[in-house]
Amino acid sequence: MKIKCDFCKTEYTLDKAPNAPVKCAVCGHVWTVARASRRGAILAFVTAACALLSAIVFTVAVVVQSKIDSVANKPLVAEISEIKTVADKDGTARFVVRGAIINQTDKIYGVPDLVIVSRDAHGKPIARQKFLPSMPLLDAGASVEFNHVLSSSTDGVKKITVELQMGDM
Repeated sequence: MKIKCDFCKTEYTLDKAPNAPVKCAVCGHVWTVARASRRGAILAFVTAACALLSAIVFTVAVVVQSKIDSVANKPLVAEISEIKTVADKDGTARFVVRGAIINQTDKIYGVPDLVIVSRDAHGKPIARQKFLPSMPLLDAGASVEFNHVLSSSTDGVKKITVELQMGDM
């Protein structure tokens, strides 16, 4: 704690506030040191709490707006839930891709074609296969499952993705 003589302005550094009046070693002036107000600490705490609350509200608003923008830009999403390998009559291994198309909005949407993309270890497309979903329209908040056997072989495939085809391939 720093204190200053009221008369000669000599400064002193103390560990804690004194309980009795103090006497200046330079000029001999005696004065009472005012207790530090806790009001400043309380005000700083309230200010910090308000800043934190504002940051939380802002973050929630950004996340909610991001979700709204995401739904507006992508009302339908396609997700893969399972990929299995099966052998056809000739013994050739084929992938069976299972998943769902989900309507994230409160409106009815036409369901576009689905494209399943087989990719190599670097993420580059090896093959693309387009197929029609089982439902042409999807009610608000509804989903439709798909289950499709790929005609291309499994050779070199490291990843499979699904896309909604909004136009011609």
